Amino acid sequence: MQKLQPIMLVGTGSDVGKSWITTGICRWLKQKGYTPAPFKAQNMSLNSFSTPDNLEIGRAQAVQAEACGIPPTVAMNPILLKPSSVNKSQIVLHGKPIGDQTAKEYFLGDNKKHLFEEAKKSFHQLASKQNPIVMEGAGSISELNLKHRDIVNMRMAAAANACVYLVADIDKGGVFGSVYGTIELLEEWERKLVKGIIINKFRGDTALFIDGKKKLEELTKIPVLGVLPYAKDIVIEEEDSVALNQRATTAIENKLNVAVVKLHYMSNYTDFQSLEQEPLINLYFTRNSEELNKADVLIIPGTKNTIEDLIALKKDGLDTIIKKQYAHIPVIGICGGYQMLGNTVKDPFSVESNNLQEEGLGLFDIETTLTKTKQTIQRNFQFKNFKQLCEGYEIHMGETIVPKNKHLNRINNKEEGYFDGNKSWGTYLHGIFDNQEIVTELLQVKYPNAEAINYKVFKSAQFDKLADWIDENLDMETIVKNSAQEC
Repeated sequence: MQKLQPIMLVGTGSDVGKSWITTGICRWLKQKGYTPAPFKAQNMSLNSFSTPDNLEIGRAQAVQAEACGIPPTVAMNPILLKPSSVNKSQIVLHGKPIGDQTAKEYFLGDNKKHLFEEAKKSFHQLASKQNPIVMEGAGSISELNLKHRDIVNMRMAAAANACVYLVADIDKGGVFGSVYGTIELLEEWERKLVKGIIINKFRGDTALFIDGKKKLEELTKIPVLGVLPYAKDIVIEEEDSVALNQRATTAIENKLNVAVVKLHYMSNYTDFQSLEQEPLINLYFTRNSEELNKADVLIIPGTKNTIEDLIALKKDGLDTIIKKQYAHIPVIGICGGYQMLGNTVKDPFSVESNNLQEEGLGLFDIETTLTKTKQTIQRNFQFKNFKQLCEGYEIHMGETIVPKNKHLNRINNKEEGYFDGNKSWGTYLHGIFDNQEIVTELLQVKYPNAEAINYKVFKSAQFDKLADWIDENLDMETIVKNSAQEC
């Protein structure tokens, strides 16, 4: 295949659909015989993934790699910021934590030059192996107060010699102002990089926007290459916190009601996306006492700050509800949620909190000590006494002591997790509900003859549907032609 220059999707703001479109273009290019790979210089997210070589990247780039049909690598997301408190984030460089910084220290400090150089190294490493690189920006490209320190948007586009496409969300309203204002605030060198405009999330007949398309092109002197309809029937994992706020929050009748306790520092909420695809399951996220009491299954998810979230549960009286529910329904803990269900969580090195020890919920007979070293590793495991080999991944800072013969899983004859012998369990394994057999067991809490869908097959079909959506609504012929030339 001909060598293409990088394709970059940037936005007028956050949650305009850059990740979706990037994923769709990745799949479309793969179908056309190219060997694409995703790239995002810097990602801020509590949803992350472990690569095959035991490093950590943002979950969105892992999903995009899956759409490309290739394993995720740390070069696809060299810098990951994981918020751990109100104003502080853990900085993950090339898949390994290098320390914590406040937002002020990170965005106004001097280390961005070093990080930018590292991001460019990763990009060139990736570009030497894959063709083309489909890049994603972050937030808005016109944040004037931060732009001179930006390492993920237009400066990265220039360094990569990328053809840039500006994505705007028409569903939010004010699309003319957001597109025109964004482009007008760019410097001349930045404007030259923008090869097209993409209007996303259009509800109704896109033919109604023909005049709007002409007006935008007259105003900006940049072609509108696609008006993408709102796609309700395509399911792709979203990592933005805004997407979490759009999830269900209440129980409903005649379903298996699976309640996820909405923690303040909840991480990897994409762990539960497979459950949302089951027609017999109603998955919802809540801190509301009444709604937690309606659950058939209660899940405490992962968190970037186990101790602070544990303290907040007690403060809001949710610990009492969880303990009461434990006597009647399955209570499941994932990663930090698993740690909370034990007797104590110790933090002797102040890894997450200034509290050196916090009493857990006391439902599981386990003890956890947080460590300085982060475990990031993909796992094949056997769940309970199941014969099938399942898949998951670990991302945590902590070691948990479990009594003999109380384990949940086996990993190469090593014991992992905790099973109370009845119906409740905990594990460090993210992605555990992506396994059909485990979701089938969950369904049978209420529906004895139910069988879960094959989520891996489901995801592959969604990627293909997304590529069709791109093919039908985006001028990929022009985008490929632009990238075949020097951008």
